[in-house]
Amino acid sequence: MSNLLVGLLGALVATNQPAAVSNLVKQTTGISIEVVNPNDPIDVAYHKVLTEDDDARAEVDKWIKEGNAFAEQGAGAPTVTLNARIEQRFAEVKKAYENFLLKNPSHARARLAYGCFLNELGEDYEGSLQMEKARELDPSNPAAWNNLANYYGHRSPVKKSFEYYAKAIELNPKETTYYWNFATTVYLFRKDAMEFYKIDEQQVFDKALDLYRQALKLDPTNFVLATDYSGSFYGTKPPRYEEGLVAWQNTLKIARDDIEREGVYVHLARIEINLGRMDDARKHLDVITNQMYLNLKSSLSKKLEKQKSK
Repeated sequence: MSNLLVGLLGALVATNQPAAVSNLVKQTTGISIEVVNPNDPIDVAYHKVLTEDDDARAEVDKWIKEGNAFAEQGAGAPTVTLNARIEQRFAEVKKAYENFLLKNPSHARARLAYGCFLNELGEDYEGSLQMEKARELDPSNPAAWNNLANYYGHRSPVKKSFEYYAKAIELNPKETTYYWNFATTVYLFRKDAMEFYKIDEQQVFDKALDLYRQALKLDPTNFVLATDYSGSFYGTKPPRYEEGLVAWQNTLKIARDDIEREGVYVHLARIEINLGRMDDARKHLDVITNQMYLNLKSSLSKKLEKQKSK
């Protein structure tokens, strides 16, 4: 499979949803696509390109779903043929972006959207060039700073991502995504954070956790964010089980269905076993019935019995 397809196909398969550019820009930059101004021909042309992008992603999503359905029945188009079809479709979108930017080279929003498109297709470096240009054209746009921080966090220099996330937050201190991305990067790249901020490892953990908390203040019902924050207590040195227990208890309150609730019960039981609270752990394990958690339940039950027998 060509590099052009890797990123987007992964997103489509993982979400099983059409990856509209408007959704992708919102998820990765923290901003929504603006409403078209019918009195501005450039804005109309810009949104036409975004619509072409959306339509192409929806078509590709449909092709993939149809291919998967046929494959389950022992039929379907060969993978090579499907890949070529998809690549050709996205090449048309790339051409639309390039044609627009050829006529409007100073259009920062278009470069931002094109950068998102390229990143989702796995063309990270090319996407970063568009993001850099968008940042240069409009340094007051926090989305460009955030996306570039994402790029440097993955590709290095990581320390540059710290600077860029901070700038994105300075420009828009009410966007959850920026704090969340920043927290994850500080947490994962602790050595770089220690050197950049001239602090020790415990202070790095404190910084990352504080950034998570700031994100949660802005979006307190975001279950995925809450699980990221709660799970981070496992990796601190030493693990901060007491704080983690409180975090998972709070996460349980915003779980949206039984699958999410039982997933939290797994974590609660795990921490309670480590804290020696065997009765609480057993209560949480006993209410787990979903098939997807049974192996974890069995493993934790064995650990619980082993601990109790000591």
